[in-house]
Amino acid sequence: MNAPIDPRLTEWFVRGADIDPTETAEWKDAFEAVIATSGPERAKFLLQELARIAQAKRLHWQPALCTPYVNTIDVNDQPSFPGDLAIEERLASIMRWNALAMVVRANQAYGELGGHIASYASGADLFETGFNHFFHARAGLGRGQHRGDLVFFQPHSAPGVYARAFLEGRLSEADLMHFRQEITAPAKGARGLCSYPHPMLMPDFWQFPTGSMGIGPITSIYQARFMRYLSHRGLLDCSGRKVWGIFGDGEMDEPESMSALTLAAREGLDNLVWVVNCNLQRLDGPVRGNGRIIDELERLFKGAGWNVIKLVWGSDWDGLFARDTESALIEAFANTVDGQMQTFAAKDGHYNREHFFGQNPKLAKLAQGMTDEQIDRLKRGGHDIVKIYAAYAAAVAYEGQPTVILAQTKKGYGMGAAGQGKMTTHSQKKLERDDLIAFRNHFNLPLSDEDAASLTFYKPASDSAEMQYLHKQRAALGGYLPKRDTTCEPVPAPDMTGWGNFAIVADNKEMSTTMAFVRMLGNLLKDKSLGPRIVPIVADEARTFGMANLFKQVGIYSSVGQRYLPEDIGSILSYHEAKEGQILEEGISEAGAIASWTAAATSYSVHGLATLPFYIYYSMFGFQRVGDQIWAAADQNPRGFLIGATSGRTTLGGEGLQHQDGTSHLIAATIPNCKAYDPAFAGELAIIIDQGMCEMIQQQRDVFYYITTMNENYAQPTIDTSKRQSILKGGYRFKQIGSDKSTKHKVINLMASGAILTEAIKAADELAMQGYLVNVHSVTSWSELCRDQTGWVAQMLGDNDGPVIAASDYVRAVPESIRQHMPANRTYVTLGTDGFGRSDTRAALREFFGVNAKHIVNAALSCS
Repeated sequence: MNAPIDPRLTEWFVRGADIDPTETAEWKDAFEAVIATSGPERAKFLLQELARIAQAKRLHWQPALCTPYVNTIDVNDQPSFPGDLAIEERLASIMRWNALAMVVRANQAYGELGGHIASYASGADLFETGFNHFFHARAGLGRGQHRGDLVFFQPHSAPGVYARAFLEGRLSEADLMHFRQEITAPAKGARGLCSYPHPMLMPDFWQFPTGSMGIGPITSIYQARFMRYLSHRGLLDCSGRKVWGIFGDGEMDEPESMSALTLAAREGLDNLVWVVNCNLQRLDGPVRGNGRIIDELERLFKGAGWNVIKLVWGSDWDGLFARDTESALIEAFANTVDGQMQTFAAKDGHYNREHFFGQNPKLAKLAQGMTDEQIDRLKRGGHDIVKIYAAYAAAVAYEGQPTVILAQTKKGYGMGAAGQGKMTTHSQKKLERDDLIAFRNHFNLPLSDEDAASLTFYKPASDSAEMQYLHKQRAALGGYLPKRDTTCEPVPAPDMTGWGNFAIVADNKEMSTTMAFVRMLGNLLKDKSLGPRIVPIVADEARTFGMANLFKQVGIYSSVGQRYLPEDIGSILSYHEAKEGQILEEGISEAGAIASWTAAATSYSVHGLATLPFYIYYSMFGFQRVGDQIWAAADQNPRGFLIGATSGRTTLGGEGLQHQDGTSHLIAATIPNCKAYDPAFAGELAIIIDQGMCEMIQQQRDVFYYITTMNENYAQPTIDTSKRQSILKGGYRFKQIGSDKSTKHKVINLMASGAILTEAIKAADELAMQGYLVNVHSVTSWSELCRDQTGWVAQMLGDNDGPVIAASDYVRAVPESIRQHMPANRTYVTLGTDGFGRSDTRAALREFFGVNAKHIVNAALSCS
């Protein structure tokens, strides 16, 4: 029996004692009469007026954000179902079987491979209704052609998507037999299928990686917002396209899942639809065993400004609700927590008759005349295609707000005693013979006992009604999904002399590399071809980075323009928002900024339109803070620039431990398609940006760049452009100090990057005064030097046998990464900023961490 529920979890059903039933009845009758005679809009107006009066009288009352535990869409408001229900149910059953067979086969052969059955078993109908009626594929890139919806798939349901692709003819049976075997599959003439959606591993199939929980939800929101940005700026018409996200209810606990809900609402993103598969279970048990996750999410999404559609019960319940004139079902649901719902899901009809319908005479009366089997077959809303279609249709038609559909399902639906609703169902990867036959029976699959027991994949004949229907429905929606298309027109990179010559020919002018970057960006934005495609992104630090001049130049994007006179309206650098604004300023949200960067950096594949994002941020708040999102972006082969400004552990003097970055280059080096640079000089920076643009938008190579810049002003030398290739390889000899003729001692080689190069130059001057010949090498990228297999480090150092002292503003592991490339006869000593940051002056910090000129000199002398 159900335990008493905490009344705090049931806002809408808590009733006090009625001290005047007659008056209550009069109020009810009057309100019913208003609805009948004046319609729902008048009724809503009166309710709003009453709520206003209650607030004015300080009654401390407000309407509950939680509605009864029933479907939002009444049976009388459901649209006619346009498909062939019988065929769609058969197709969903086939998908379930092939997905199950794929995972179980893999684990019978290799017990270590893992995989998931239960998530897709719960969400199959949610997926299939979308595939059959709503998910548009990209029809083409021409004017008037649908450019496709964006669909974010629940990652644990990947086997079901593969199962559909098998029926569509896009994957073979051999491919299905190599689920999670990406290395061994090609040797057997098959394609290995990756565990979760990974565009990097299946670049023509998956569009979006969702395997890291929470990143799919936030990415989907910013993709929807970026589509509006493209439309408002006149770059691409994205009207008529939707972003769909199918996510798990347990996934909603991730902070990234929830962090951008209010942005979606205030931006009015009615091109965004989330379907939360509420099977009420996490990986190890109930999501809210002592509460109700659907109620919780309803309150959360409504409070954030979303349109909420609850899809709780299937069509079989309609008759029960119609007969339930005393609201016995609603009251029972109000007092049933998810832990108990899970138990009901795991048990059979007989148990549910006794323990749910047997709670009181009213419920028992409703179940009279129903067999145990009929009770067992009562569907939850997420397993009823007709109800799902009604919810999806309502979501697509809704205007002004994003929509979330909270669809109740059973985890492991159809797995019976082997897994349906079980605590262990998420990890269920093997089924016994009887379990497989029972699954076959539940879904009426045309398989013999032996076929079921041997996990035979099933594909109807090509001329069967099922296959013809499947292909017809997809043809009407533009083709097959998921599918990743990288067709995109290249964009010419502007000549560097037009936007970066001031940095190349710097003539020792003092400036920081951060300010040099901002000037370069401003110049690039003026380019007629590339300029409109540039997407500047900043997380509420534009003024910190000296970007305020861009406010007037290109404006800050706002979907509603600027509805106020800014305080600094008379200033040359006044704050300026505009519907066609170009800068994406995300507020204090690095997670939101990197999600916007990902949307822009993947626009070439998602929209067939290349854009080039520059996201500038405190370097400490990049790879450390949102590293998982950057990794997920890398999975999609993004093309863009990440600019880690005010970088290093000693250049951001007074900010202290949590602002000073000593590790981002170490983390960036772990991402294969990320090229990370730490240039010391503005001219080096210009060459690196120029190369990046050529690679990404002109040559359309799948790389992205991470570049650190500093806020320290120092003299910027003119750069010899003949050293361009050396700069891009990761380093070059910047200067030789001392004279061969006067040298009393052997040669010393100093290597340094970023702001510490200036310390190495000072050290070289001191060593030269002591009679040494010193080669100063500017390291623009430790990670590129580490990756190089051509012996460039040895070539760069030359044929002398002097010791090598390497220093950076990052932990010693960064310069240590190239030790493997050191010539055997060289002594190699590294200096870095290991430990936690501190607040002090740059000079004090460099002394403290041992990376200033004095420590470089001492390290060199100790090796000589």
